[in-house]
Amino acid sequence: MNITILGAGISGISAAYHLGLNGKHCVIFEKSDDWGGLCGNFNINGFRFDKFVHLSFADDPYIKELFASQTPLYEHPSLCYNYYKGFWLKHPAQNNLAPLPNDEKVKIITDFISRPKKKAIKSYDEWLICQYGEYFAKNFPFKYTRKYWCQEPSKLETKWIGARMYQPSLEQILKGSFEVQKDNFYYTNFMRYPKNGGFASFFAKCKQDLNINFNKEVIKINPKDKILYFSDNTTQNYDKLISSLPLPYIAQIIDNVPKNVLLAAQALRYTSGFMLSLGFNKPNIPKWLWFYIYDDDILCSRVHSPSLKSPNNAPKGCSSLQAEIYFDCKAKIPDKNLIAKNTIEKLSKMGLFDKSDIILSDIRFEKYANITFDHKIYKNRKIVLDFLAKNGIESIGRFGKWEYLWSHQAFKSGMEVALKF
Repeated sequence: MNITILGAGISGISAAYHLGLNGKHCVIFEKSDDWGGLCGNFNINGFRFDKFVHLSFADDPYIKELFASQTPLYEHPSLCYNYYKGFWLKHPAQNNLAPLPNDEKVKIITDFISRPKKKAIKSYDEWLICQYGEYFAKNFPFKYTRKYWCQEPSKLETKWIGARMYQPSLEQILKGSFEVQKDNFYYTNFMRYPKNGGFASFFAKCKQDLNINFNKEVIKINPKDKILYFSDNTTQNYDKLISSLPLPYIAQIIDNVPKNVLLAAQALRYTSGFMLSLGFNKPNIPKWLWFYIYDDDILCSRVHSPSLKSPNNAPKGCSSLQAEIYFDCKAKIPDKNLIAKNTIEKLSKMGLFDKSDIILSDIRFEKYANITFDHKIYKNRKIVLDFLAKNGIESIGRFGKWEYLWSHQAFKSGMEVALKF
């Protein structure tokens, strides 16, 4: 049986690895010249940067043990911060209000006590106000939503939230208003990261013996005759096809796609993202593993430190930060150099570093960064996935399944598909 996998990201690697464990042979076609997908990394002058922030908190015993067996790792406490109007608040901000001025704390607490109680919540803005009160919702997650999801909160639904947003009690909010909390309220206590090789080292051994063909961009799929067409004018026959390609893209390249499927795929929204990677000539520039920024005059929504994740991500005596700047898929993307200049200026004014400390600046763009959970996502996603399944195409990964998957969940999606064969 000729099993073919499209994409050598974490889900594609997982699918191929687990097929091999079951005695099944397969081939992977990857459009770029390297493996790892969004879980991959790049090196510049001794600095290593992942593609956006990646840390593992896999709780599935099998995946947790498998990741740990691949590489020596660090285990970091899940301690991160929030920047808001010049103040630094531990995360989650809603029950770590102590650094704020009293007047602002009073507004937040008062609104929390009088927040509306709705039985039927229709959108993310309603959910936020019902959970945290209007003042906090509008000044914290509303602003972050516009920067990270690039949508008004009213345009988003709520099934994706799960444990991602902490919902404190009044007692916790009051206590966190008077004193800095020692307790961790994050959804996991520890984050794990490889000592060497970046995040992709968690599944590096899994890919060692795999048949991966690089620089093979699929531009057409004929599911009737089971033929793949590539941009280098080559073709490949398959018996079974597993794809991690983004749904809006794969729907465009399949022969004879019904109009309703194509329209559904085109309606699926997502964000694209810039990664501004900075290297510094000092070892102690980053203060926290990662942090969120709520001020709407600062383009980046989230910043993390590769050198704090592992000192091997930077040359000796140096350190690094990476800022994430997102745009809606239908937005006009500004010039990357202007984005880099603005972000460096704002981060410097926040007191994170002096511009003279920078010895490396690199900005890169990823077309597919995050799934946008608008109100029509499930209807449109189902139309596309049903069509792919009808044509014998198994979908895996964040963009293949069109789900808000963490890295270990994307890995699991590849494993689960492999068990079907």
